[in-house]
Amino acid sequence: MTVPLDVVTDLLHGGRWTSLRHAGREWLWRRESPERDGVAPGDAFVDAGGLEECVPTVRGTPDHGDAWSRAWTREGDGESVRCDDFTLTRTLRTTPDGVEAAYVLTAEPGFRFLWAAHALLDLSEEAFLKAPEGAPARLFPEAAPLLGRPWPDGAPWVEGVWPAPLGLCLDRFGPDDGTAVGAVVAAGRCCVHDGDDRLALAVVAEGQPLSVALWRNLGGFPAGRPYRSTGVEPMLGRVFDLAEAGPDDAARVPASGEVRWRLTVSTHCHCP
Repeated sequence: MTVPLDVVTDLLHGGRWTSLRHAGREWLWRRESPERDGVAPGDAFVDAGGLEECVPTVRGTPDHGDAWSRAWTREGDGESVRCDDFTLTRTLRTTPDGVEAAYVLTAEPGFRFLWAAHALLDLSEEAFLKAPEGAPARLFPEAAPLLGRPWPDGAPWVEGVWPAPLGLCLDRFGPDDGTAVGAVVAAGRCCVHDGDDRLALAVVAEGQPLSVALWRNLGGFPAGRPYRSTGVEPMLGRVFDLAEAGPDDAARVPASGEVRWRLTVSTHCHCP
């Protein structure tokens, strides 16, 4: 018997996915954040866990994008948010082994953006991530203390290959060690293994850069009051901050005025 993957979203508070449950297991990590109730566009990001729709950037301004701080609306089968420069519509449907989310972003032709399904997962210390071995993987400045080599002056990122870019092994989550590091892997799919459980994620978009971002915060962030949070994030784009995106590092709206893509989440192993 196939057990469905159940999704719950909170349209009033940024369209966030608040639950992703399968056979009694909750995959999404969450934290109490009552201040989230009163946020407005332009406010500092409030981390409540779950899966955030980060667009048109992940880091930078506005932090975690412009959609998390706005109320979404339901229009037919779709869920939409209207921001200053774009509209994003998401349509969720169940599949035989998981969930599919179809997205449409409408904006002026030439508009550049990043999007990430910023999924913070509730994982054990034994969990690990499988992505295509040898795929280019970018590290960002917070990784500098972990590399054992000088960070290049002014570089927004450095590049190695998955699963250990520049010698930094990233496929294992492991116990808390006071570090926090983000990476972007040039691959459109990955699979999380945690004991006997699997969560496969993939993104498909014609003519756009596809990646999987990793946020491995093992009690190293934020400064002063750190906590553990582990993110696996299919994305359009190859950097966290749109302001640092090179010509091929961000999605771009074509002459049609819209970009379409599809996110699939499955509990069946589809390892790269």
